[in-house]
Amino acid sequence: QILYLKPPWTLANLLKCYKKHWMAVFGIVVPRSLLSTIECLSKHLYADKPFDSSTVHILLQESKKLLHAFSCRSDYNGVLPQAYAEVTKLCETLGEVRADLVEQDLSEDIMVLSENAACEKMEATMPNLQSTEEKELHPSFHVAQENRHQEIWSVLEGVWNTMNLYSIELFQKLDPSAVTMAAKASFEEAFLGLQKLLAAVKDIREGIGR
Repeated sequence: QILYLKPPWTLANLLKCYKKHWMAVFGIVVPRSLLSTIECLSKHLYADKPFDSSTVHILLQESKKLLHAFSCRSDYNGVLPQAYAEVTKLCETLGEVRADLVEQDLSEDIMVLSENAACEKMEATMPNLQSTEEKELHPSFHVAQENRHQEIWSVLEGVWNTMNLYSIELFQKLDPSAVTMAAKASFEEAFLGLQKLLAAVKDIREGIGR
């Protein structure tokens, strides 16, 4: 009789009910700080803009926190563990997709560096047969060299950003509030991905050395 919205509910209705009755009902059952999780889900799920992978990752993690909190009260006839397992599965799938994209980007960057190294080697071994016209073009050659250095710097910056991404993944997996068997499996996947990244960085270093 006192419900803010009557059933049947949509997900949007449920999130509104959570917020409306949080202090009087739900905040007594689960930690009140989880209201921020409800607000995060409500804000992003019904925003009129497409999701990027980072936003999806945040939404899945917030959903896991909410489901885990309610699981301390009851399994709700087995429905809640099933929902938690599905969300965990989605997290793992997203992690695999993101790792594949990072690996693909790194492969492309390594190819670019290899091509640039080959060009530099050819330029170094060419006979020094500069005519007067070629000497006039000498400043533009320096500009090209500078652009190439900027390109290499951009690739290394991309590697650094990728390492930061994996670091964030690792710290999130080490969050004590989310330690489950599934989370441990995801941690192992993140560690394997980091090993691939280190191998790619080694290839880049060798390419620059050549």
